[in-house]
Amino acid sequence: MTVRTKSEKVYIASCCVIPGGVNSPVRSFKEVGILPMVVKSGKGDTIWDVDGNPFIDYCMSWGALMLGHAEDSVVEKVIEQMKNGSSFGITTEIEGMFAEKITSLISGMDKIRFVSSGTEATMSAIRLARGFTGKNTILKFNGNYHGHVDSLLVQAGSGVALLSQASSMGVPQDALRHTVSLPYNNVELVRSFIQSREDIAAVLLEPVAANMGVVPATQQFIDMLREETEKRGILLIFDEVITGFRVGLKGASELYGVVPDLFCFGKIIGGGLPAAAFGGRADIMNHLAPLGGVYQAGTLSGNPLAMQAGYETISHLERPGFYEALNKKADLLLGPIQDLITDRSLPIQLQRVGSMFTLFFSPVPITCKEDSVHVDVAKFTEFFQYLFHEGIYMAPSQYEANFVSMAHTVDHLVKTRDRILKFLSAL
Repeated sequence: MTVRTKSEKVYIASCCVIPGGVNSPVRSFKEVGILPMVVKSGKGDTIWDVDGNPFIDYCMSWGALMLGHAEDSVVEKVIEQMKNGSSFGITTEIEGMFAEKITSLISGMDKIRFVSSGTEATMSAIRLARGFTGKNTILKFNGNYHGHVDSLLVQAGSGVALLSQASSMGVPQDALRHTVSLPYNNVELVRSFIQSREDIAAVLLEPVAANMGVVPATQQFIDMLREETEKRGILLIFDEVITGFRVGLKGASELYGVVPDLFCFGKIIGGGLPAAAFGGRADIMNHLAPLGGVYQAGTLSGNPLAMQAGYETISHLERPGFYEALNKKADLLLGPIQDLITDRSLPIQLQRVGSMFTLFFSPVPITCKEDSVHVDVAKFTEFFQYLFHEGIYMAPSQYEANFVSMAHTVDHLVKTRDRILKFLSAL
């Protein structure tokens, strides 16, 4: 049994001054029934808690750390910038350099505006969509999570409630008046709804949902959305806060061969520091102040530390063969697991897109939020606790994604694979 005496002490003390002892609910480990982790440090593919226990990390700051923890060149860039100043609230050269890099990589991304979190990115994108179209209704999908924006907290993912009304207390029903949430991947229902309405400003979705576990949209669903929105002057917004630069250098839009009108990015573009962005067509983006009447601002938007970390991270991702090598690592881990599931017809779904994956303890594939009724959450809890005590850290929720980074070593991938195979073989 892993000794976590100091972790317990730190957590209990935190509970006295922080609600639940955590600054984001999933960190409480409430779903998996054990004491939350309290981290002290990380390097490469490993984190250490305050008791000195090492864990092979497959959460990777919820997918942000493509290069692993404390990658040397990223750390050097941040230190160099810190010596020149950490924040100015004034334009810096690195903002423009980073904007040029991203817009040159992403088709349809003419202009970009940096913010500090994914929630800010989606909040700003829907305000911009409403300002550009002059319409109010936002269509989203059950189980897709777009941050804790009031008007988007309905039928959301990432562990919030399973209610048809707001997924949080404190959200007035009036705030949801212009939000409609429909079943994900239901082509005909969604098509019919779009065709029946004249007041839709934007359709917002995660092209690969990663906050109800890894649940990709079907090609048919994405194609239908692009077709119907183009016909009606509705903006299509891809929330790629997780998939952006994770599923490929050009994100999920390249994966599906569909270019949205607006994108939301986060996590990876900060290289481990708080940064996010939204962007897209120039004619839409030019409605933002100071050019247009849609207001958005932030003192820490385009923070130079985050811009340096993000620029350096994306520079690594641009190197030839990066994604092939990353996916090969994921193959090493996940290939034999899928083979065992298939050979033994286990009631488990290994759902994967590139280097992101979720093991669902379900007899049927998970294609939408409504399929979650088939999931054995108790079995996931047993699985998580088993791996945790083996020094392997997966996302502490059945309905979240896990991530392989370039820093994961062969030895650690093999160890993880073998432990998972042992657990599944005993079912």
